[in-house]
Amino acid sequence: MKIEDLLSEQFIVLQLELTTKSQVIEEMLSIVAEHPGVKDHDKLRQDVLKREKEMSTGIGKQIALPHAKTDAVSSPVLALATLKNEINFESIDNEPVQLIFLLATPEEMLAEHLKLLSRITRLAGQEEIRERLVHAESTKDVMELFEEEEKDFPQI
Repeated sequence: MKIEDLLSEQFIVLQLELTTKSQVIEEMLSIVAEHPGVKDHDKLRQDVLKREKEMSTGIGKQIALPHAKTDAVSSPVLALATLKNEINFESIDNEPVQLIFLLATPEEMLAEHLKLLSRITRLAGQEEIRERLVHAESTKDVMELFEEEEKDFPQI
């Protein structure tokens, strides 16, 4: 399972104008509201917010990765957004965030969940890729970037 297999243009939003962490999480949840893998949007929201309360998902290097293992989804759900302006996300490196991924996987997919978190972190953690994502002009550009960068990665 590759990022490009899970992500589609309809779940990518570029240059959002938001100012708070809570706005970002709510917007990410609204982006996936009509995702075919989402069975229970309210439960998904609860589980993502519960995980966020445990520890910020601001993982550093301008990236936030709100996520949940939840029975609110029937298959992996992935969304991506870039922010027009950096915001405080209480990141582990105390740096503001400009790139957001939302990942939700069924509870029984723990191994895949961890592998996807790792893959997202590894790819987006590379400065050149992060810069290309933050400055992408179209959702098509984002998808092409993942196709290009993942061509040599093994399937999960």
